[in-house]
Amino acid sequence: MESSKANPRPIVVVTEGGPHIWAIVNAIAERLGSVSVVLERPESKKRLLLGRARRQGWISAIGQLGTMVLTRLGKRFFASHAARLIADQKLQTEPKPGQKIINVPSANAPECLQAITDLQPGVVLLAGCRLLSRQTLAKIPCPVLNYHAGIAPKYRGMNGGYWALASGDAQNFGSTVHLVDAGVDTGGVLRQARGRPEPGDTISSYALRQAALSRDICVEALGDKLAGKLATSDPDLPSKQWYHPTIWFYLWTGLTKRVW
Repeated sequence: MESSKANPRPIVVVTEGGPHIWAIVNAIAERLGSVSVVLERPESKKRLLLGRARRQGWISAIGQLGTMVLTRLGKRFFASHAARLIADQKLQTEPKPGQKIINVPSANAPECLQAITDLQPGVVLLAGCRLLSRQTLAKIPCPVLNYHAGIAPKYRGMNGGYWALASGDAQNFGSTVHLVDAGVDTGGVLRQARGRPEPGDTISSYALRQAALSRDICVEALGDKLAGKLATSDPDLPSKQWYHPTIWFYLWTGLTKRVW
C-alpha cells in the first residue's frame, strides 16, 4: 500500500466528530500521512425530531428520541467501560496536536464544498456526517467514500451493529467502507469488517467497538484509492434501511434478548 506522501493530493475526512471517528482519523493519519478534517456542526435535536416526525410519524420520532436520550445517559453511566475499551484497543480518540480542522455549519453548506475544493484532495471519506445532497455530491471533484458502522446493504442507516444483534444476526456485527451515491449507504462495497461485541458493550459503546474493528478497512480502502486500484464487491445480502430503535423496542429487546 502506498502512503499519501507518494501522492500529492491529500485525504479529507468530513465528519461531525466523536471519539470513534477520531480513532479512525488518527489510524488513517498514522499509516497514510496527514489528514485534513472538515468538521460539521451537529444537527440540532429539534431539527432531527421534526425531520423524523415528517418521515416516520410523531410516535416513532418521540420513541427514537427517548432512546437517544437514554444512550447519552448511558455513555456517562458506562464511561469506565468505554475507557477500558479505548485502552484495550489502543484507540486514539482525540484530535492530535497540529491536526488540520476546518469548521463548517454543515456537510451540505457551501463552506464545506469550498473547503474541499481548496484542499484539492485525492479522496474524501465521509464518517458520521449528514447525508450529502445530490447537488453537493455532484460538485465534489474526487471519489467520495463512506465509513458506515454496519454491514451494508443489510444494515443501512442508523445503529447497524445494534440491529444485527437485535435481529439475532450477530455474525453481521461490523462495518463497511463503500462508495457514496445518492442513496443511504447504497454505494458499491469496498471493504467490510466483522467482529463481536464484548461483555459490557451496549448501544452506547458499539460505535467504539466497531471503530476498533474497522480502522484497518478504512486505511486499506483509502490506500487502494491512492494506489489507483479501487474495486467494489457484491456482499450478496438483502438491503434494508434502519433507524434508531424506539425506547419501548429498545427496553423490550434488552429485557428479552439481553441486547442493550
